[in-house]
Amino acid sequence: MLKQYRELSMSIRRTIENNDEAGIRPSKTYQSFVAAAGGHRELNFIEKDVRNYITREVRNVSEQEDAKEFGKYFLRMKEKNPNFFFELELEEDQSIKLAFWADARSRAAFEYFGDVISFDTTYNTNRYNLVCGSFVGVNHHGQSTLLGCSLMKNEEIESFKWLFQCWLRCMGGNAPKGFLTDQCASMKRALEACMPTTVHRWCIWHIMKKIPSKLNGYKGHANIEQEMSHVVWNSHSKDSFDRNWNDFLLNFGLADNKWLSGYLVYEVVEQVSSSIFNNFSVTYDSVAAEVKCQCLLFESRGILCRHALSVLSFEQVSQVSPRYILERWSKKVKRRHTHIKSSHDEPLMEPRSKRFDQLVFRSQNICEFASESEELTAILHCAYDNVMAEMEALKAKRKGTSSLSHEDANLESVNELQSPPRIRTRGRPKNRLGSKLEKQIANATKKKKTKVLSEVNVMFFKFVVIEFIFLVNSLANV
Repeated sequence: MLKQYRELSMSIRRTIENNDEAGIRPSKTYQSFVAAAGGHRELNFIEKDVRNYITREVRNVSEQEDAKEFGKYFLRMKEKNPNFFFELELEEDQSIKLAFWADARSRAAFEYFGDVISFDTTYNTNRYNLVCGSFVGVNHHGQSTLLGCSLMKNEEIESFKWLFQCWLRCMGGNAPKGFLTDQCASMKRALEACMPTTVHRWCIWHIMKKIPSKLNGYKGHANIEQEMSHVVWNSHSKDSFDRNWNDFLLNFGLADNKWLSGYLVYEVVEQVSSSIFNNFSVTYDSVAAEVKCQCLLFESRGILCRHALSVLSFEQVSQVSPRYILERWSKKVKRRHTHIKSSHDEPLMEPRSKRFDQLVFRSQNICEFASESEELTAILHCAYDNVMAEMEALKAKRKGTSSLSHEDANLESVNELQSPPRIRTRGRPKNRLGSKLEKQIANATKKKKTKVLSEVNVMFFKFVVIEFIFLVNSLANV
């Protein structure tokens, strides 16, 4: 039997699934179909089709079903907890273009740890080349806490706008005070449009990672990188950074480097009264009850340092201002998110299969009743035709939806989802993508090396030509 004519009906598939769950071997399952049909010739499939269905469909989700399973997972999570949030942006062919989701625990945790957010898109999925983004905060133990995830088909401005607006809706419209990203220009533009009051900063890790590519053309670049890291991480004020940075540029002859000469520090502290403690300057304003230390522990960790506490003790301040006791460090705070269980998936029966079993069970009684006479059978056929026409009209009406959210999603709409085009790669791809700026830097470095190599080749060619002419002249003179 040719492969294109072989097919497994829904009832056959359900029987295979039930038998596999009961531990019945595929060969026995196939023999039961042969016995029920009256022979091998009466079946439009072979035993290999039964085995392939168990291997590919029952035990492993096929590639075509990835998007559907993705949507069904969201529906199951939504059923477990109504506060599970997700939204999908679809292409015209119903393939996933953008996706965002956050569980109830993440949404509740944002209330306490959503002041500063780090957003990272430097990872991608392997099969479909979708960019994976994560919204991350820091909890009261200094640990990273996930506040949302996303998948993106591209890194354009409109895509980031959709994602940030979706994330804001998920978090009740409350924008964070600070937002850390890499040096992606599209991300910057989208943030300015969606969160105009949020302070946007580049991640220091991404900046420092570019040092080797920027300085590897200099002699002794290893020493330059080491000294630069020392200046960046050990300058505790604007004055000290400016002084150390200028000394660093002069010592290594880097004053003409445009990338390095662009770094400046702008914030200036007005000192009311100051004290020196272990080489750290502590500023205390008795009128405003403000204290600030040069080590910036409170600004970075939210905890007053021992230098500031020593100055407060010296000034005979008996009670620390409430502004320095952050809610996240208080023992009395009852954090709502700790009472919410994290969303975990459980293996559930395929909803379509469940509905099929229910319909088959009910239709058996109807078919048994209608088979008693031709009149009853005709009534059932007429009702069947009308119901089919109504269901096909409803299905056609729902086709073409361009977006899907947790509020209006159902299994029928999820079953229309299509997986993005699969990307064929050679070997294991790099997991980390890197920002567009990093790619531009790598391309510029590559072009520079190619240019230098071309100049060397030209010089070598000229040398060979000159030697050849000299040799010809020498032979002519002889």
